[in-house]
Amino acid sequence: MPESLQAGGWGLLAGSALLIGAAAGWYARVPQRVIASIMAFGAGTLLSAVSFELIVKAYEHGGVLPTTLGAAAGAVVFTLANVVLARRGGQHRKRSGRRQPTEAQRPGSGNAIAVGALLDGIPESVVIGASLLGGKTVSLVTVGAVFLSNVPEALSSAAGMRHAGRSRRWVFTLWTLIALATGVSAVAGHILLGNASPAALAAITALAAGGILAMIIDTMVPEAFENAHLLAGLITVAGFLIAFAVAHP
Repeated sequence: MPESLQAGGWGLLAGSALLIGAAAGWYARVPQRVIASIMAFGAGTLLSAVSFELIVKAYEHGGVLPTTLGAAAGAVVFTLANVVLARRGGQHRKRSGRRQPTEAQRPGSGNAIAVGALLDGIPESVVIGASLLGGKTVSLVTVGAVFLSNVPEALSSAAGMRHAGRSRRWVFTLWTLIALATGVSAVAGHILLGNASPAALAAITALAAGGILAMIIDTMVPEAFENAHLLAGLITVAGFLIAFAVAHP
């Protein structure tokens, strides 16, 4: 099977967790403290993948300068985009309670939430596709971390969308499209980065890492720490260490 199709398959696998999480958030009526605990665990696994799979590999490919500049640029790009979306009603897109505005309260907020959810997932998918370059096997730790983080992200967001009065069709259409977009992004990451120089590959990997780090702090951590209280840090560290142990058996 061509590597690009393999990349797409792994991206779709990671993206399928969004549908699992959305279904749980819509139908299961999961308590907010449980959602927050799952979010904290997912944040920990993603932090571990960023640290040991993305930043370290970027450094190995290109050294300190491309890695630092790429990560900083990724954080800046994500933050600027997040600011724009927040002003249009997308700030609380991963909150499970009643923080998400309804369309009546903030016209256009549904589109902002949809674009924000897509923005959150693209860097992760590009990295999955890039990990197959050069005939390498996919980074299972990265795929696993993205999968585990996608479940609570969609779970929390779908619960918030339900509280905001958005329809079931709107919610599941949104997450289905985003799950498909993760597969497409993984293919694009593999194709577009196929001929990149080591320095360029390092910078782009670090760019994705910086965006993911900013996303974790801006969208995942608030939900985890507001409702999980004093256990959030412990649960986050547990997710971090489990992902680290898997990557370093």
